[in-house]
Formats: sequence, C-alpha cells, structure tokens
Amino acid sequence: MEDEQQLYNLTRRKVLAGLGAVGLASAGAGLGTSAYFSDRESFTNNQMVAGELDLLVDWQQTYTYDDVTNFVNAHPDHDGDGEQSIAANNDAGQIKYSDFPDENDEDSNGANIPSLDCSNIPPLSEADFREDPVTGEAMDTLVQFSDLKPGDKGEITFSLHLCDNPGYIWMQADSVNEGEGVNTDPELAVDQNGVPDLASAINARLWYDEDCDNVYDPAEPTDIMLTLDFSGSMLYRRFGGVVSEDSISIDDTTTYNVTTKIDLVELGTRQFIDYLQAQNADVEVGVAYFDGSQDGDPTGTSRTGILQPLTGDLSVVDGALSGLRQKLANVVSGPYNDAVGQTAITDPFDGDGDPDPENGAGIAEGTYIGEGVEDAQDELDANGRGVRAANVVLSDGNSFSGQSGTAFISPQDAADDARLSSPNPATNLYTIAVGPDADDATLLAMAGSEGDSTGGDSAFFTDVNDPIEIPSVFGNIAAQFVGEKVIMDDTLDVVLTELASGNGLPLDGNRGTIYDELNDPADDEDRDAFRGNGTMHCVALEWELPFEVGNEVQGDTVEFDLGFYTEQERNNDGSGPTISA
Repeated sequence: MEDEQQLYNLTRRKVLAGLGAVGLASAGAGLGTSAYFSDRESFTNNQMVAGELDLLVDWQQTYTYDDVTNFVNAHPDHDGDGEQSIAANNDAGQIKYSDFPDENDEDSNGANIPSLDCSNIPPLSEADFREDPVTGEAMDTLVQFSDLKPGDKGEITFSLHLCDNPGYIWMQADSVNEGEGVNTDPELAVDQNGVPDLASAINARLWYDEDCDNVYDPAEPTDIMLTLDFSGSMLYRRFGGVVSEDSISIDDTTTYNVTTKIDLVELGTRQFIDYLQAQNADVEVGVAYFDGSQDGDPTGTSRTGILQPLTGDLSVVDGALSGLRQKLANVVSGPYNDAVGQTAITDPFDGDGDPDPENGAGIAEGTYIGEGVEDAQDELDANGRGVRAANVVLSDGNSFSGQSGTAFISPQDAADDARLSSPNPATNLYTIAVGPDADDATLLAMAGSEGDSTGGDSAFFTDVNDPIEIPSVFGNIAAQFVGEKVIMDDTLDVVLTELASGNGLPLDGNRGTIYDELNDPADDEDRDAFRGNGTMHCVALEWELPFEVGNEVQGDTVEFDLGFYTEQERNNDGSGPTISA
C-alpha cells in the first residue's frame, strides 16, 4: 500500500513596502491532496478502478480601504473582474457572487456561488490574481498588497469541495518570513530593535464561514422545527431501513445490533441539540413527523403530527428525540382501531408498535411530506417567538398516498407557503434527501431562504447518498443557528505560527460536535472527516491593520504560503500525514 501525494503550488513573492506605507504579503495557496489508492476499489464497466480523493477549492477575496470594499480576485472568475463568476445559460449570461446577497446582512456582498461543484470548478492553473486595487500592480500571488495603511482590512473565504471519498482536511501555512524592509526616519524614531512588527500588529480571525459570504455572522435568535420522516423505510429491513449490519450506540444506555436510518437520525438530531446547548444558542426547538395512511382507515387521514412543541428547554427536546425506533414504530405499525375516535393518527408515545427492524408487516404506507411541513409551520405560527424561523425537513422517499389512496398536499406548495409566511413566520427551509430512493428534485425545489418565492436553493439542500453521513449533516446545519465558529482570533503572527506548526490546523468536518482545533488532538473522536461528493464547506481568514498602529510598522513586510492538505478517511484515523505536505 502506498500513500501518494499531489501538490499544486502557486507562486509566491516578497512584497516591498513603500515609504510611509506598510506591506502585507501572502503567498498563493498550495493545495494538496493525498489518496490511499491501493485499498479502495470498485468495479466499473468490468474494470478495477482505484478510489479517488480530489480536493477542489474556490474563493472570493475582498479588500477594504477608505471604507470601500473591493473585489480583489476570485476563482473561478470567468471574466477576470475580480468577482467570482461562471458562464451560465441565463439572461445575464453568467452567475456571479453578488447574485446571492444576504438580505439580512447589509455588509454582505453575497456568497461563493452555491452551484459550484466538482464538475464546474476549473483547475488552479486557470486562477488569475489580477492586480492590487490601490497601486494597480500585478499580483502573482493570492494575497499581495504593497500600500497598506492603518484601517485597511481584507478577507478571503475558501470553499472546499472533496470530490469522491470523504477525507480529513488540514489548513496550513509555510515559508513564513518577516522583514524590516527599509527603515524610514519615522520608524527609527519609535522602533530601534530591528524586529519586524507588521504581523504582530495585524489583527486576524480564522473561522468557518458557514454561509460562504465573506462576513463573520454572530448568533441570532431562532425558532427551529425538525420535521422527520417516520415512514417504514426509515426502520424496517424489508423497506430498506437497515443500512448497516454494524451495531450503533446512540447514548450510554442505548445500543442496537444493526444500524437503521432512524437510528442515524436520532444520533444526528440529538447531537444537534447537544451542540446548541453547549453553545448556549438562543433557540427554541420543536419536532414534527410525517408518515402515510393505513389500509382500512375510512378517514384516509395522514399520520403526521407534532412530536415535541417548540420549547427553549432543550433537554426536553432531547428526551422527545430519544428512542425514535419505538416512536416511529408506534406511528407506522400500531393497530388501527376505528372504534376509537375514528382517527388513523396513532400516538408516537403509546408503545403499541413493533420496533424490530426484521418485522414491519401491516405497517402504514405513504410519505406525506407536505402535511409534515404544514404541521411544522402551524407550530411556528402558534408558538414561535417572532424571531428568525427555520424548518429542517428530512425524507428518504417520495411524497405519495398510502393504501387509502387519499390525495396529499404538494410538498413544494407547502414549502413555498412556509418560506413566504403563509402562515407566519417566513421560514428558512432546509431539506435533506437520504438515499437513492429520495425525491431529490422535490426536496431541492422545497429548499430556500425566507422570502424566496421560487425555492430550489442548493445552499439549503443536502443530498445524502450514504445514510451514515446523516449525523454530520445535522451537525453542519446546527452551525447555522449559532455564531459562526471562530477557530482563532488573534494577531496574524500567532495565526500563522499555528498554521505553520506540525501538520497545520486540523479542520472539523462536523461543526456540530464540540472539537477544539487548537488544543484537541487531530484524531479526537469529536473531529469528523469532511463529506465527499463535492459537499461545500467554507473557511475564512480576515485581517485588519488597526488605526492605532504606530510608525514602527513602516516598511515592514510579511510573506507566507497558505494551503490545504487532505487524506481520505478510510484507512486513516485523522492523526495526520506521515509525510510533509
């Protein structure tokens, strides 16, 4: 077995500061991938094909001086104007970064283009660093300014896409050098120690830019509904509910000998709640569910409802999300008795269902997604606080009528109504499609931000091919409801020291787990690999030279390389590369 490494290095040069100015120089991103090719193989067209690990990166960089924010460079940038863009078959002939503004953030320009993926991100060889927006000098590296003044600031958001296999990712710096440059008379009057001061004077922040908009977003109060698929295919083997013969431990007291989709949903949603609790998030959370209807039910009623009303007591929500196998079974396999209330909605807490994945005979059929969305929206309307609202909808199937043949509500119409506040409030719709039988097109069409009349926003949609990835998806969505996670907030020299030490900073593919990138080991159980299949993750670095900086920085320079290293999850434990990246 062999650990192969591919490095893609962009050029780097020193930037010299002019008289009365200070210089900041960053090298281009050296982007590395490593694949353990010899152990993952699959049959394609009767050929053995080695597994792949391919890291693609796009970015948008901005620079603010004289209170004006400028696009510096981006990748891809099909027309070379510094703003991220791709050619498109629309009236404008292109899709641009600024086509996606954050209407709730007046400082936001937009977001890295959500439709970028492994099929349309061009190679780094096509990257264009353009020119310094102040001096007009050509830039042959990623971050490179030669007339930096107090009050100037800049930011770059990288969007990381692991194509093919999941992998661990590290962010790195290399070739960090500082220089005094030319000692001017004003500098010599206050700085005679001959030590470069620029990097220690610059404030820097490194964080996960969850919405990829080049702006750090603090916490915002949010009411959240989790709307979960309770159909039989989430639990019973005969309907595809068993996804692994491996055992799964949900908590300290609950372990099952096989893994089903609903087990992974329970694990993911309870981690979701744990994370919000640990972050002291200003949230209230409720849980809705949806199934279908049962043969013999004269009312044809869909089995949907509220598992847990909105509450700020997240321990209560955690309790409602525990034992989802039994609660799902109570809904879909509990006996229908038309002598009791003439209703087909069984109680998820009544204990009359069969939770054994090997059974499942006589269960209710159908998946009424739209009705579940309506129930969740009614709960937000009735018990919400009038703050930002969100609904996270997970399904592994298509919306269809059960054995009663009762017509169902259009999921897309229900989602459109929710996003457009019918009833109140206007709600952000996140959708998760699980497995090959999920209706990806419908769930994508449902996804979008509050006030969006059309839906279809891929930034709010996640396609989960392998159900094992469900917990990490919930973790990443949880990060939308707290302040974006800051990895470091310090001076630039301290940030660069961490990035240049050892293997660099280990990044976490699931921000929903409590992992400390600075102090926890890289192979900590709470650090997860990044999902494959091109899922977008963004990490950002911003810097600012404070107004109160003195003449001691005149003429000083700093230069460094930035890069990312990845190795596939399989056959690696996250402890890091054994070869230099």
